[in-house]
Amino acid sequence: MSTTDRAARLALAHLVEPGSRELGLLVRRESAPEALTMALHGVGVGEPLAGAVQARLDAAGLGPRTGSADAWTAHVADTLAAAMTQRAGELGARIVTAADDEWPAALDDLTRVSRDGDALRRDTDPPLCLWLRGPVRLDEVLERSVSVVGARAVTGYGQFVASEFAFGLAERGWTVVSGGALGVDVTAHRGALAAGGVTCAVLACGIDQVYPVSNSAVFERIAEEGLLITEWPPGTRPHRTRFLTRNRVIAAATRGTVMVEAGSRSGARNTLSYARRLERSAMVVPGPVTSAMSVGCHVELRTPGTVLVTRVEEIVEEVGHVGELAEPIHGEERPEDVLDATQARVLDAVAPRAVRTAEEIAAVAGVAGRDARRSLPVLEQHGFVVSADGGYRLAPRTRP
Repeated sequence: MSTTDRAARLALAHLVEPGSRELGLLVRRESAPEALTMALHGVGVGEPLAGAVQARLDAAGLGPRTGSADAWTAHVADTLAAAMTQRAGELGARIVTAADDEWPAALDDLTRVSRDGDALRRDTDPPLCLWLRGPVRLDEVLERSVSVVGARAVTGYGQFVASEFAFGLAERGWTVVSGGALGVDVTAHRGALAAGGVTCAVLACGIDQVYPVSNSAVFERIAEEGLLITEWPPGTRPHRTRFLTRNRVIAAATRGTVMVEAGSRSGARNTLSYARRLERSAMVVPGPVTSAMSVGCHVELRTPGTVLVTRVEEIVEEVGHVGELAEPIHGEERPEDVLDATQARVLDAVAPRAVRTAEEIAAVAGVAGRDARRSLPVLEQHGFVVSADGGYRLAPRTRP
């Protein structure tokens, strides 16, 4: 990617809200510099996009157009790119684009899921650039990553599950990705940090914004040990629709999404929907059927393709390599497990106190007398029954 192309992408990222399908198609069909020229002059683009670009130009103090179209485009691109690069340096951040080695190829899958409809469903194009703050490489930490999302109004149950899952995933070398919000998000970040693992927070605001403020200490730790990630330039405040827009990045960047708790209208369901459309693993933790914070989870579990998970091992089985299987859950072993079916039936027919003959026990158990006579000595050998007065009764240790 040339310097001109990079500058155009940074300028477009400043002038247009992330995810614009119209702009994304234009950049892929023409080029970033040509798309910037067309957007600046309102040629070949829709009025809403041209008007939005003009509003951002005015806000940036870039006055009336001067000179030729190419000169004006170059002036806007260079001015905005230089300002963004300088600001990144001041914040200890860096900017990566699709041409950089650090760019995660998984984000390019977003070009496949754009569709006609309302803007939030249509505008799912990949980011033009990403602002990063942290010491690790974006492509490397996302190579083996899982997103953990859920309700802001998390319950004690949800906090426990999110923390345990994030801790367990981090212990196994998986990067935990979430949105840095209150509730499940920040709990997942904390769980990964507690395990000494890597976690990434995908923000819905500028890299210099701390939202919510109560998570500021967690954000600082993430910046020191993991990554803060955002599409929006510094100074951008979080809006409700921006949270929904950033959810597509959380879903696309990871191998799968785990939804811990979610109400009926939770934004976490939006992330899970993106995961399905991107053919990522969509995993959901069930909760109490009486909990309002699990209603969304139970609705999603009725959607084909959703995987129910209750353990870290099941998550790894879903998103890991072939052979990373979760061990089956077995009930507690009991002494009776050594018996075959006939011996178990005979044992059930032995009285705890009354002495019964083999024939009486056979009648109660519904087995042949021969089978009872064969089974009872084995049961006595294992200590389940004792012989007395020509019959058998339960051994004292087997009484309820």
